[in-house]
Amino acid sequence: MDDEIYDRIIFLADPELNEPVLVICLEGWIDAGLGASTAISTMLNTISTEILATFDTEYFIDQRARRPVARIVDGVTTELTWPEIQLRYGRDGDGADILFLVGPEPDFHWSDFVDVVTDSAGRFDVRLVVGLGAFPAPTPHTRPVRVIATAPESSAHLLPLVGTVSGELEVPAGISAALELGFSEVDMDVITLWARVPHYVASMSYPQAAAALIDGLARIGGLTLDASQLRASAEEARQRVDNLIVNNPDHTSMVEELEEAADETEGTSLGEDLPSGDELAAELERFLRGESN
Repeated sequence: MDDEIYDRIIFLADPELNEPVLVICLEGWIDAGLGASTAISTMLNTISTEILATFDTEYFIDQRARRPVARIVDGVTTELTWPEIQLRYGRDGDGADILFLVGPEPDFHWSDFVDVVTDSAGRFDVRLVVGLGAFPAPTPHTRPVRVIATAPESSAHLLPLVGTVSGELEVPAGISAALELGFSEVDMDVITLWARVPHYVASMSYPQAAAALIDGLARIGGLTLDASQLRASAEEARQRVDNLIVNNPDHTSMVEELEEAADETEGTSLGEDLPSGDELAAELERFLRGESN
């Protein structure tokens, strides 16, 4: 990586890390039920972390699209809080090192951003990169959230550990797709976990998805992580959805049909239980347009 691109990241610490897992969750792309953002905020609240590096937001962020927050006291503007992409470090419950890449998804210079991130991961001997996301799917809220995965060809050996969508699928890409391919080019294992959120609750907070993502990250990364507080919130969320549906015959019928479909495929491989590429693309397009049932 040339010196000019390397200037786009500012290292604030130089800890000795032992083959950490890098967890990526950048705001701004598809996150049904706030599954990924809730998962990352929960981990940052339960794991003590410090800032390892920040990125040049003047170069990567459109500040008119992601405006800074002004603090005004008695009419006096005292400060601006700028959006910031951070690389943080901490340890799981058993002392394993973890890196977290958090903040807004970059608006500009994606290829440069990928170069900076992959170079930084190599600097700290990252052993595995795991992205987090969530998408709307035809699945009932009365069944456990399932997680699927995407990965580049070089990391396809990781996919059977989670499950995938069968067939071919074309959807607009987030920075996670660019990072997957970037890590593939530097021969580093990378996988993105996607929680399947019932499409009819995709616009509301759905902690079940966040808990499923944390559990999936713990399993595939060999980490000790705590999602207990999310499980309590998940039960409350389910009750709220139940209350919204119970008095609407159309919604009740829809959930029953989704339950039947889920139960018919219970015990089969995860890939067979997932919607087709066309069905998933349609749900994603609806979600991105802000439509809901």
